[in-house]
This record gives sequence, structure tokens and C-alpha cells, in this order.
Amino acid sequence: MKDQNFRNGDAKTAIFGSNEMLQPSPVDKIPDGPTTPQIAYQMVKDETFAQTQPRLNLATFVTTYMDDYATKLMNEAIDINYIDETEYPRIAVMNAKCINIIANLWNTPEQAKWKSGALAIGSSEACMLGGVAAWLRWRKKRQAQGKPTDKPNFVISSGFQVVWEKFAQLWQIEMRQVPLTLEKTTLDPEAALKMCDENTICIVPIEGVTWTGLNDDVEALDKALDAYNAKTGFDIPIHVDAASGGFILPFLQPELKWDFRLKWVLSISTSGHKFGLVYPGLGWVVWKDAKYLPEEMSFSVNYLGANITQVGLNFSRPAAQILGQYYQFIRLGFEGYKAIQQNGMEIAKYLHQQIGQMKPFVNYSPEVVNPLFIWYMKPEYAKTAKWTLYDLQDKLKQGGWMVPAYTLPENIQNYIVMRIVVRQGFSRDMADMLLNDINSAIAELEKLEYPTPTRIAQEKNIEIKGSVFTHTGSGRNCLLYTSPSPRDA
Repeated sequence: MKDQNFRNGDAKTAIFGSNEMLQPSPVDKIPDGPTTPQIAYQMVKDETFAQTQPRLNLATFVTTYMDDYATKLMNEAIDINYIDETEYPRIAVMNAKCINIIANLWNTPEQAKWKSGALAIGSSEACMLGGVAAWLRWRKKRQAQGKPTDKPNFVISSGFQVVWEKFAQLWQIEMRQVPLTLEKTTLDPEAALKMCDENTICIVPIEGVTWTGLNDDVEALDKALDAYNAKTGFDIPIHVDAASGGFILPFLQPELKWDFRLKWVLSISTSGHKFGLVYPGLGWVVWKDAKYLPEEMSFSVNYLGANITQVGLNFSRPAAQILGQYYQFIRLGFEGYKAIQQNGMEIAKYLHQQIGQMKPFVNYSPEVVNPLFIWYMKPEYAKTAKWTLYDLQDKLKQGGWMVPAYTLPENIQNYIVMRIVVRQGFSRDMADMLLNDINSAIAELEKLEYPTPTRIAQEKNIEIKGSVFTHTGSGRNCLLYTSPSPRDA
């Protein structure tokens, strides 16, 4: 039963799911009412902590805040090796419980007591496991038909995260990219299907594109794919890369069909250490049914005192993250997760609005669908500016902020953008501090008498290395300064 007083300041309220985290701190008058000591402590700490804190890193997606009890619990499990089920059998059970909870969040139809899924060290491993399963299923079917298996491919938008580049390279599977454009900012289903053939192992939509924060329309893809498979006789499946969205959509858009409610979605991966709210590294992958998890992916050993079977690219791994994930499920519950994700969305929308109103900038998308967004410099402003977004990045770094500047993927690489990721641990007060620092940096940059080196490089199309890690692939840290194409503000 939902507690109607959940967000009114009692001890059950998650700090970053509280109303107080949406309000500016007191300036002129004492607040009307009290709050919990935990919330008061956090508000004061946020205003005074050293500016080298990981929570100021707005480039990263990984969790940089967990409460003291979660941290204590994980620290106490630092010496537990998850894989040793003989010595730590309850860890294996807890892992299975987490998989069950996640599978049901994603509306699994599987009726088995224990759902089909696997623990991973980050969503990268989880993505690879989903991709490998699709490849093995395709290969087995081709072999049964007596057809060649030497030219597998998969289809994804050009907004992919580097893991898919790794997967393609390591397993020698062709990656067919659907270009993103200013008109098609997410995966175009029809364009994706045009790239498919009998050698396509899967199509990979992304919920929470690293580059832009947007979501691919999985429901539209599934509908188009169903017609395509019926017409061609193929059975191309969907693997959803929900590294970010997997822990956002179930809480904020439960009515949206992107998960196992769709016919061709056979596997989904996510990151527990992103919006799953656990310290890194933790990922999860779940299959629609056990029959979609090839037997070849299960490996057994007996040298730990019993016959132990596991699915994964890694073997030994810390158990602490499993405890952290299960703790968060118990501690927060559905309403707690919802409150935290909703607060993150509200703060992201607030920043989106404020930055969009600044003279030099325009937001890439009018909507905020995840707690992250990107913006770029207005073309008309950029024509006379003596600075670039790389200079703004450097100015913000001086204040401890890590706000990445980078170019968009191929086809729209002329656009240099900046991105903010709002995670648990980022409050309204911190947002205001960031906005003040951005405005101060702009004021300084506008006083420049001469162009900055990056502005000169931009005019000369000179290539330069980026200084902030943005989860992009090989060669994508090489930032090419080019003049942006005109676009309506």
C-alpha cells in the first residue's frame, strides 16, 4: 500500500526523492517547517563540499552517490567473490532475486520461478552477452539450414556506445549503422530494415542514447519488424540497449512499450551502476525466455568445491554490487526509485530551460526524455564568437565541473555540443551553482579581445584531442572543429 505521506519529510523519504531537493536553499528567511536531519545534513554538505567531488562530474553516467548504509554494506562485502557459490550460496540466490525483480520491471512473460538473466560487470558486458546470444541463435539456425555463417551483421543507429564497436570487432560481426540526422534524431525503423538481410542477427535500439539522451522508438521498430519478418520469412529479433533507460522508463513511463511486451524484443541489457543507483561496476541482461539463452553460453567448473555454472564473459567478480543493488530495491522500493528518477528529470528540465534561454545556446531537442540533454552554440552567435564550447568546458573545469564538449556522430559531426547528465546526488542547489558558473564563464569569454586557440582551430578545421571521456569509440575523442551548419534556433 502506498504511503500518502511518503514525500512529506518522514524517515522513509529518500533524500534525493524529497521535495526539499527541488527547492533552493534558504537565503532570506528561515523555512516554514522542519525537515529530517538527513536532508538538512545533505543540503549543507552540498553547499560546502570540496569541488573535486565525483558528483561534479556531469560527463559520467555512473552512480557517484549511495547512502551510508549502502556504502557500509558494500564495503563489508568487498572480500566476497560472487562466483564462489559453494562458499557464498546466499549471494547466488540474491543475484537471482535481482534478476527476477528486473525481469518483472520489464514485463517478462517467462513463467519460471527464476527468470533467465545474467549478472555483468557494467552494461558493456551485458550488451555483449545479449549480442552473443543473438549471434549464436542465428548461427545455429543457419547451420541447421545448411547455409553459410561467415557474414553476420547487426543494425544500430550511429549513436551507439563504444561497446557495440568492441562487439563488432571482437566477434567479427559487421555493424551496420543507420545515420542520425537533425530530422531523424533517433533510429529510423524503415532505414534500419533496409539494412537487414538473412545475415542480420538482431537490431539494437537504444533507450537513452549516450550522445543525445534521446530514446529510440522500440514499439514502432517492433511493428515494422513484424511486417518485415512476415514478408521475408526471417525472424530477426531485437536486443534493447537500455543502459540508461532500463531503470528510468519503468518508473516514469510505465505505459510506454519498449520491453518484453513487444513481440520481437528477446533480450534487454541495462547498467545497474547508472540509473540502477549502484556504484560501479554492475550490469544486467535478461532474456524473454530461457529458450533464447543458448546453452553454449553456460560454462561449468568444479574446482571450487561444487559444480558451478555461470553465464558471462568474466569469471571472478565482486559480490558487493549485488548486495548494493538488492539493498536499493529494498530500501527505495518502486516509489523511492520513482521519486529519485522524477527529481532527476525535474532538475534536468530546469537546467534545459535555463541553458536554452542563454544568449549563446540552443538545445538540441525541445524535450527532455531522460535526465540528460545536450546543447550547442547558436549558428548566428558562433559566427562572431571568439570562443567555442571547448573553452567553456575548460572554464568549468577550473571550478571542478566536468561538462563534456564533443562532436556528434558521423553525418552531423559539424555540431559541437555539451552534455549534462543528472544523477542521484545532484540537487537543485548544485544546478544553480552550475548555472552561475556557466554565466560567469560566458561573461569572461565574451570579454576576450582575440580568438582562443580552439576558435582559430575551428576556422582552420584543425583536429584536436578531447580532454573529457564521453563513452565514445576509437577515434571519437578526436574532435574536428568545423563550422556548424545553420539551424533554426
